[in-house]
Amino acid sequence: MANQNDSFIDEVTDDLRRDRLFRAFRRFGWIAIVLILALVGGAVWREYAASQREAQARAWGDAVLAAQAEADKAAALSAVDAQGSAGRKLLSEMLAAGAEVEAGLSQKAAERLLAAAEGVKDDPVLHDLAQLKAVMAAGPAMDPARRDALLSELSKPGAPFELLALEQKAVALIGAGRTEDAVVLIRQIQQRDGLSEPLRRRLAEMMIALGAAPEQPAGPGPQTMTVAPAG
Repeated sequence: MANQNDSFIDEVTDDLRRDRLFRAFRRFGWIAIVLILALVGGAVWREYAASQREAQARAWGDAVLAAQAEADKAAALSAVDAQGSAGRKLLSEMLAAGAEVEAGLSQKAAERLLAAAEGVKDDPVLHDLAQLKAVMAAGPAMDPARRDALLSELSKPGAPFELLALEQKAVALIGAGRTEDAVVLIRQIQQRDGLSEPLRRRLAEMMIALGAAPEQPAGPGPQTMTVAPAG
């Protein structure tokens, strides 16, 4: 008799447990369904967004290639649809500026690059790159005060293109006939960490052209000297 009672109690307990689970599922099961749908939907959306970005990048690249075949490359490149991407717009403008430099319109190219830099102020790397290329495109034709102001900002410690901007400072000093100051600055740059091999070679070539002694190994610590602007 005791066994029958125990069996009956177990059956009742199981029924109650199943009933509670069923009611809990009816009450909260929709949450699990929503979570599953969200996970699946998120994966599908990410895949779709990635394919859209790839398609846009491919379309932009094709448009750039087509623009480079036009008679007026600069205008065609500048007109390429950036599809809302500030980075793509800057690249188009940089390519257009390159076409203008090839056509002998260096000053126009520099103004284009400076204007393009204003569109990417929130991206320090792209912003500084556009400004540096503007200085390089204009060369000595740029107003000395404006060039010095740009290079002073671009060569601040920690700036993305600090060393390249310092190199352009040395170029400006040479152009202004201040060869001794240029030599001092070049030697300071040569003692900096992080010099790329191409930059190291260019600096060495400038020193040779200036008739200065080759780069010396760094001593206990480089002696720095503040060089006045070239203007």
